[in-house]
Amino acid sequence: MHLPRYAKAIASACAAGAASLVTALADDTLTTGEGITAVLAVLGALGITWAVPNREPRDAA
Repeated sequence: MHLPRYAKAIASACAAGAASLVTALADDTLTTGEGITAVLAVLGALGITWAVPNREPRDAA
């Protein structure tokens, strides 16, 4: 199991979802469209982060 890759994807999804929900809740209501946008932001962040490979660590000198 590659925990850093999972952690990177989960952190980016949480950040995208939180940013979307903070913006959506500025008026103290969450509409269906805003909820769908938040879900799509989370799924998009997961997918993009998962698709980008981690950089290989450099060997210690």
